[in-house]
Amino acid sequence: MKTLANDKLNIFEVDDYNHLATKSLEIFLQSAEEAIGRNGRFNLAISGGKTPQRFYELLAEDENVQNMDWDKIHLFWVDERCVSPDSPGSNYKLAAETFLSAVPVARGNIHRIFGENNNYIAAVTEYEKTILDVFGLEQGQMPVFDLIILGMGPDGHIGSLLPNSYALFDTDDIVSVVYQMEGGLDRITLTHPVMCAAEQIAIMISGAEKAGIVRDVLTGGQDEVKYPVHTLWPILDKVVWIIDKAAAKHL
Repeated sequence: MKTLANDKLNIFEVDDYNHLATKSLEIFLQSAEEAIGRNGRFNLAISGGKTPQRFYELLAEDENVQNMDWDKIHLFWVDERCVSPDSPGSNYKLAAETFLSAVPVARGNIHRIFGENNNYIAAVTEYEKTILDVFGLEQGQMPVFDLIILGMGPDGHIGSLLPNSYALFDTDDIVSVVYQMEGGLDRITLTHPVMCAAEQIAIMISGAEKAGIVRDVLTGGQDEVKYPVHTLWPILDKVVWIIDKAAAKHL
């Protein structure tokens, strides 16, 4: 095992993709119980991509999840592609097809990003207003999510905080647009100050194709522009890494 970049790293190395999902479920249940006991509600922000799919399927299957007080759970998205909610690229669609219809969550507690709005600034403003209203905050105040679930891309991005993007330097807003200059889909994302303000962050990483970036991010020097995940380094004590053996093979 190589020396890791920071001794505050809290890593759970699990055997495989299924164990990654069950460990994530365990963290979700514990975080929800603690938040509802502390504040009477659980504010959760989730991500898209391939990695969380089995975890989302477990949310639909697990008896403990079904028995949760979903009236006290508010569901948000970390980021969204600027597509319709029925697009294969939609992060909302992934959640809708895996667990949203299977858990007794109130429709009014589901707060998606309207990525289909061609006016991105209006979509950002609407999502930010929703967050402020649900959290009972004034403009300029920062929401504190109880749990933010992230993946990490093969370039070290989290949410839609992509390498070298303007959003990395947006420290005043809650929500930001990320424009894709070389094709691809534009995106809307929570900013890194919002992520850093969370009570807890869980980062799920799976697969041998992520082994190289896991090694570089966790054993190399800090570079927030090259590796956006490094924006979380100031709050590593609140970050839980769930990494399967294939992704951790170079550590």
